[in-house]
Amino acid sequence: MTPAAPSDLARERRLLASITLAQLFARDPGRFSRLSFEWDGWLFDFSKERLGADTLSLLVDHAIESGLAGWIAALFAGEKVNQSERRPALYTALRQADDTPLVVDGRNVIPDVRIAQVKMRRMAAQIRGGVRAGCTGRPIRAVVNIGIGGSDLGAHLVCSALAEPPPARGDAVRKTQGVDVAFVSNVDPAHLTRALAPLDPAATLFVVTSKSFTTQETLANAASAKAWLVAALGTGVDVNAHFMATTANPDAAQSFGIAVADILPWWDWVGGRYCLWSPAGFPIALKLGFERFEKLLAGAASIDVHFRETPFDRNVPVLLGLVGWWNATHLKHVERVVVPYSQALAHLPSHLQQLVLESHGKRVGRDGGALTEAHSPAVWGDVGSNSQHSFFQWLHQGPREAPVEFIVPLAAAQPIADQQTLLVANALASARALMIGRAADEIRTDLAATGLTGPELDAAIAARVCPGDRASTMMLMPELSPFRLGQLLALYEHRTFVEGMLYGLNPFDEFGVEHGRTLARPIAASLSVGAALPTDTDASTRGLVAYVRSAYVRARSAGGS
Repeated sequence: MTPAAPSDLARERRLLASITLAQLFARDPGRFSRLSFEWDGWLFDFSKERLGADTLSLLVDHAIESGLAGWIAALFAGEKVNQSERRPALYTALRQADDTPLVVDGRNVIPDVRIAQVKMRRMAAQIRGGVRAGCTGRPIRAVVNIGIGGSDLGAHLVCSALAEPPPARGDAVRKTQGVDVAFVSNVDPAHLTRALAPLDPAATLFVVTSKSFTTQETLANAASAKAWLVAALGTGVDVNAHFMATTANPDAAQSFGIAVADILPWWDWVGGRYCLWSPAGFPIALKLGFERFEKLLAGAASIDVHFRETPFDRNVPVLLGLVGWWNATHLKHVERVVVPYSQALAHLPSHLQQLVLESHGKRVGRDGGALTEAHSPAVWGDVGSNSQHSFFQWLHQGPREAPVEFIVPLAAAQPIADQQTLLVANALASARALMIGRAADEIRTDLAATGLTGPELDAAIAARVCPGDRASTMMLMPELSPFRLGQLLALYEHRTFVEGMLYGLNPFDEFGVEHGRTLARPIAASLSVGAALPTDTDASTRGLVAYVRSAYVRARSAGGS
């Protein structure tokens, strides 16, 4: 169960209910200095969060009293912190910088990690260098990763975030190096069809990424990819040469036709939403090169050391987690908005949605008892400054407050004029606007000068007032590089772990996802081959299935007429 909140935290909440963020700054000129933290070139500013003079120290005390230090030690030691499945959660082992043994169930797992990494490096070099050929002898020049959830989101984010711009016209050297990497996750036929449309089958490799190698959507797309190859290359050739797999179930991959030499293994102690650090991150090595993948790992490892060794009052993942826990449980915020001011990080909100909501979307605690305290705010967002012209209207004038997390790289990867300065200025201004709002008196002065009077003036003022007093956290990162992106992603992983421990839940299982997939199987069978639905199927689902089957019959009849 979630540890009881200390009475002094409840008292702190009551005190803060009667004061605005702007007033907190006015009362405390040193507020920014006290509530901002520098680490390794980063700046984390919590001063615009609803925190009083003592709130952060009280939250640190709560973390200590809740036994957080013990849970962190257990995570890194390989203990079975995933209690419901009796597994460790050893994503940190995948980026461990040295070969210090880490023994799980009597076996040191680090040599297995190193063997897999060596194989990744070798295979990536072969494919990127044009050595790997398809069944016709043509070198592989395009790769399609087929996976869903964590087997797609993390690697897709990294490849998109760190992709180099297309080669300049006439740059023959860059045109002959590396491979194109596409990602297909959705079982919607349009996703695979659009990815395949520009590709040459003879020069295309499919990487099937699935921990279990039983995921319906992934296997359906993989089977369709194989059919596409056969249709293009002929039935007399071995199209399995165009497939690789990354999986914890190599036997199933072999049954699909993938050779043992083309299977990169991972392990049951790697959860899907953490698998980008594992061989499931192979598309990253293909797209960017293994050296940049190693820098990504190194960045994450630097956060691991900081998280493991730094006292809580200066520990950035802990502080982020404590503020998130405070906002959810005491201030009762049901949403959290993530706004990266970097177009390269466009896929970050989707990745964080899976990381946080699959981890925290639980009804029961670690002991099986019901969680009655508020927890697990919804996570959503988009890139700035696009978001300023869409949902920031809701943030400024909507009916409730949703804390915002700004993530701002200070240096542009491809600078143009002063646009990066303008981008950063927009981020800082947006956070300030959320806090200070726009008062009626200020608006009245401006509008009165236009000649408006009486009720018309009052209505115009009311429409323009922004209440302000809306909280945010600002994260300034030096630049967006493989190392810094590794830090950012690991930072959010550990922050999610901290919040999960404080909520009192297991952040590493996802039985709700499995339930939906299970229910889909008999419905799919009924739609495709007319199989009977289970007797306990509800009337709505039966009616919908009958309608869809009729629609399919009508479509076939129309097509044949």
